[in-house]
Amino acid sequence: MHPDDEVCLCFRVSLRKVRTFLARENPPVVSLVSECLGAGTGCGWCVPFLKHLHRQHQAGQTPDLKVSPEQYAQTRLVYKKDGQRDEAVLREAVGEAVGDERRDEPPGRDGHGPTTSPSGG
Repeated sequence: MHPDDEVCLCFRVSLRKVRTFLARENPPVVSLVSECLGAGTGCGWCVPFLKHLHRQHQAGQTPDLKVSPEQYAQTRLVYKKDGQRDEAVLREAVGEAVGDERRDEPPGRDGHGPTTSPSGG
């Protein structure tokens, strides 16, 4: 994705704007991106992409999405119509398996997600 392409299509928030905010403010949680820029507060399509960009920034990488703006916008139209996210586009954009997509949960003892006991409690 080019820096001037929009990550949040509802509020016209570009990748450049997200990158600049992350670099300047270094927010500890991704929700601060939404609070400041408004991204992710409309239809919700961009939320997992914003989470990915925030994780990349926290890891010292340049935040980027590996998807064309045309494909990104087209799959968002489908999302707005039926509420279903195209998991293949999400995987392509973030460059990883969707099952590896972490939420804002602290890591467990193994460093891979929340800690739960075998009984689920």
